[in-house]
Amino acid sequence: MSLQQNLMAALKAAMKAKDQTALTALRAVKSAILLAQTESGANQELTEEQEVKILQKQVKQRRDSAAIYLEQGREDLAAPELAEADVIAQFLPEALSDGEIEKVVVKTIDLVGAEGMKDMGKVMGMVSKALAGQADGKTISNIVKQKLS
Repeated sequence: MSLQQNLMAALKAAMKAKDQTALTALRAVKSAILLAQTESGANQELTEEQEVKILQKQVKQRRDSAAIYLEQGREDLAAPELAEADVIAQFLPEALSDGEIEKVVVKTIDLVGAEGMKDMGKVMGMVSKALAGQADGKTISNIVKQKLS
């Protein structure tokens, strides 16, 4: 089943279960996907990679919002954001461990012949493409910085 079909099935299940948190999160994802499909010049069908990017963006938005709420001492507002992020994250591909990411980074550094921070852009570009949807950009960036310095 495609991601959109999985989302619709989960949305129906959340409606039947009267799970408001899941409903809110899944409706937001569905809306984001529909917006991406109807953008001017966009293809009617999104690729799996585009769908994963949309999901990652939705999860990141909610986690960032929760972090801001927690900084301001508003746990009551942070909890629903984190719960929605967890609901959406279920549809993302399995994330790689730091060790697996590190292996790809080291391999790419050897392949490119990177020697320092000046080559970070080259390495980041290749690693980000290779690990699209499987690793967070921030995590990749931290590992690349660590290996190049």
